[in-house]
Amino acid sequence: MSSKPNAENYFGENKAYAGLGRASLHGSMVFVAARGANIFVQLASTVLLARILSPHDFGLVAMVVALISFGPMLIDLGTSEASTQKARITETEISTLFWLNVAISAGLTVLLVAGSGAIARLFGEPSLTGISLALSVTFVLTALATQHSALMRRAMQFRRMAMIDISVNLIGSIVSVAMALAGWGYWSLVAKPIVTAALTASAAWMSCRWVPGRPRLSGEAKELVGFGLGVTGFTMTDYFVKSADRLAIGYFQGAGPLGYFQNALTIYSNVLSILTEPLHNIAASSLSKLRNDIDGLKRAWETALSTLAFFSALAFATLAVIGQDFIVVLLGQKWAAAGPLLCIFAVRGIAHAIERTMGWLHVAAGRADRWMRWGFYSAPVQLLVVAVGLPFGVTGIAVAQAVAMFALFGPALVYSGEPVGIRTKDVFRAVGPQMLAGLATVAIGIFLELRFLGDLSAWIRMPVAGAVCLVAYLAICVGIFRVTAPLRLVFSALQEFRAVGLTANLPSQKQACR
Repeated sequence: MSSKPNAENYFGENKAYAGLGRASLHGSMVFVAARGANIFVQLASTVLLARILSPHDFGLVAMVVALISFGPMLIDLGTSEASTQKARITETEISTLFWLNVAISAGLTVLLVAGSGAIARLFGEPSLTGISLALSVTFVLTALATQHSALMRRAMQFRRMAMIDISVNLIGSIVSVAMALAGWGYWSLVAKPIVTAALTASAAWMSCRWVPGRPRLSGEAKELVGFGLGVTGFTMTDYFVKSADRLAIGYFQGAGPLGYFQNALTIYSNVLSILTEPLHNIAASSLSKLRNDIDGLKRAWETALSTLAFFSALAFATLAVIGQDFIVVLLGQKWAAAGPLLCIFAVRGIAHAIERTMGWLHVAAGRADRWMRWGFYSAPVQLLVVAVGLPFGVTGIAVAQAVAMFALFGPALVYSGEPVGIRTKDVFRAVGPQMLAGLATVAIGIFLELRFLGDLSAWIRMPVAGAVCLVAYLAICVGIFRVTAPLRLVFSALQEFRAVGLTANLPSQKQACR
């Protein structure tokens, strides 16, 4: 098989084309399915591990993860976003970015190995030395896959990426659960990120048959790094700020409370990811192709944002109502303290899902510098929130974060949309009714659950409360606010997806003539 077609897919001009809508739609649906499978695997492994291991085990690993999870962001340096959005890119430029990623990862590995003892002393947990040393290998493994994944995303090979994601997550979860059953304790939690990083790197190289060459720091490469630094400036700042809660809980309250907080956060984060990541991956590629069509970009953005808000508000409103029962049923009674935290996180999610879309416009407009500045603007507020909530324990931090998210999401989107003419009215026209309907649904659901459903078993109460939330939300959002476009869009998308699938299964004219 010739490599030329692949090379053209990876390094050809990144511009709008006639089949973009269908390709993007198909890719989005594939990603939705993939994230659905991954969330099932993640929840299943979390359930099994939570029933075998203790909150203290989860808290130990969370302490180190909170410190080192910035690694993939720093290793990437925003270069994957840069290479995705750039109109045309060369193999030399990608090779330069690849070796830059590897060099950064090697430096981080050395720092973590050298600092492992200090991390253990900081938290007063000797076990953290070994955990830190083991997790240091994930840095280099992550670097090896970064540019190969970016090239596949650039070529819109979403199906391939989805299969890799599903496979490595499944295998990593199986290994982790097997080790827990064998009595390895917290080491079973350490094993999963190592296994998944190794498998992801291997699969990326086998799927994207590109081999990096010699680096050359040209002007174009420097431009890509400059763009990437803007993206990284925001993501790193945002990460450190959002890790402050777990670091503070681990330092002041210990591994046990952190374990409750971490598992509630894990469930919440997985739900948030399945709702937002499919659109993010598509938007980063598709909206960039509309950079020269401002009106088209605004329309596409508003449609995507409105649709995301419609379904995410419903999902999080329901989770906020059933969160306590959900935790106990899934993880067991010993995790009951995590239930209220999940409910609070879910309320935050109504705004958080929308706030996460701000990167769409920054990347599409090529203004990663503004993304970085927003991180600097919002960081003091988010740190203050942790400080205000900490005296009231993990619940206080969760409540304070939810309040801050609702205060910041609007300004965040308006700021990100300024370069393309998006204003406050545009944001709230796209998401206002959905958010109001979501908050009203939470209030209605909790009232009815406490008033009428308290005597039911959790297994019965959850589906009944879920049905109540669905009816209430649709009555408010569709019946009162007349928000129907997302439902029509999804119905149309399902039809289009079916058409794409049927078309893909038919032989092309060229194939038929062979």
